[in-house]
Amino acid sequence: MKKDTHPSNYRKVIFKDISNDVSFMSQSCADTKETVMWEDGNEYPLIKLEITAASHPFFTGKMQFVDTAGRIDKFNKKFAKFAEANPTKQEEEAKKNEAEKPAE
Repeated sequence: MKKDTHPSNYRKVIFKDISNDVSFMSQSCADTKETVMWEDGNEYPLIKLEITAASHPFFTGKMQFVDTAGRIDKFNKKFAKFAEANPTKQEEEAKKNEAEKPAE
C-alpha cells in the first residue's frame, strides 16, 4: 500500500443516526469534539448524522419523516394559514350544504 495516502488524523469513529439511534463504527478524518463509549469499552469520536441507510426510505422500504429542524411543522403552519384564506371548492360546498340543512 502506498505510504501517506491518508490524512494524519484518519482514525476510527462512531457514526450515530440521530433519527433512530442506530450507531456504527467506521473510519474518518472528520473533526468532532464529542466522544462516546463503544461496545468494546473504548472511547471514540462521535459524528452525528441526520439520515443513514438505517433511516432512509430507499433502504428501509417504508416512508418515515425525519424532521430534525422543524421544517414539517413550519410548513404545516404556513399551509394552514393559506388553506384558511383560500378554501377549496369542496370545502365551500360542504359549508353551503351544512347551512342549508334544516335544524332538527
